[in-house]
Amino acid sequence: MPEHTSPPTVRRPAPALPRLASGPLPILGAAVLWGTTGTAGSFAPDSAHPAAIGSAGLVLGGILLFLAGRGSTALVTGSDARTRRLLLLGAVAVAGYPLSFYPAVANAGVAVGTVITLGSAPVFSGLLAWCADRTRPTARWAAATVAAAVGCAVLVLGPDLTGTPTPVNALGVLLALVAGFSYSLYAIIAEKLIRRGHTSGAVMGSMFAGGGVLVLPVVLATGTAWLATVNGALVALHLALFTVFLAYWLFGHGLRHTPAATATTLSLAEPAVAAVLGVALVGERLPPVSWAGLVVLALGLAVLKVPAPRISPRR
Repeated sequence: MPEHTSPPTVRRPAPALPRLASGPLPILGAAVLWGTTGTAGSFAPDSAHPAAIGSAGLVLGGILLFLAGRGSTALVTGSDARTRRLLLLGAVAVAGYPLSFYPAVANAGVAVGTVITLGSAPVFSGLLAWCADRTRPTARWAAATVAAAVGCAVLVLGPDLTGTPTPVNALGVLLALVAGFSYSLYAIIAEKLIRRGHTSGAVMGSMFAGGGVLVLPVVLATGTAWLATVNGALVALHLALFTVFLAYWLFGHGLRHTPAATATTLSLAEPAVAAVLGVALVGERLPPVSWAGLVVLALGLAVLKVPAPRISPRR
């Protein structure tokens, strides 16, 4: 009898939706959660120090990430010296973010502090990736980052552009740049460790638990009485559960399939979420120029969010 051979299996390209769900969408979800930070922080008691607000959320959120991260303990105790050094550097960068971002906002204002921090982070990430891995940023990333950063600046600074501009605080600008560098540094380190095969939960849990330990003295030194109030406790819990634990769980999951430079650009969605929340919940009004900035920002993010088309080889 003649042998029957099965027809060759045709591999179909992976659909776009699963690729989005495994990369850009979790990071955009994290950005949505981060966008609630300013609204939540505004409900903190006046006695709460700016650096202590974010640090308190980091302490509790870091513990939750560590406990929920599969293999966190093994990563810290059983990894080689090089991995432990990267984890320590990542923890320092994690701790540096709230210690610089919240004082930057307090000195330079929410608009300027947010724009400089988030606008500089993708640039720092691209440069760090270039230096560490010799990976040159793509033209697509550069164009999307410029568009998103410009849109972010116009969106947030729109009221100042149409009214009387406020003087720029040099210390606030410097602290915002430090915050942007800190964010990009721990994103690059997390991406590198995850690409080596470590679980995203273990990497993020180890770094954020370490960062929480480093900022704990700040929380204690600036006073904890505000945490005993209803508003203070609710703000700290919101920051810990949503803007640290859940947000960075999503962010770490997204880093498994998305370069850190792209991830930090996608996080520019955060001020857009904050602006929409301000209009919807707080009753703020945005001038037309801010809405135009929102459109430009959305277009820039869309360029990165849609998977690049794959060109079939010519036969």
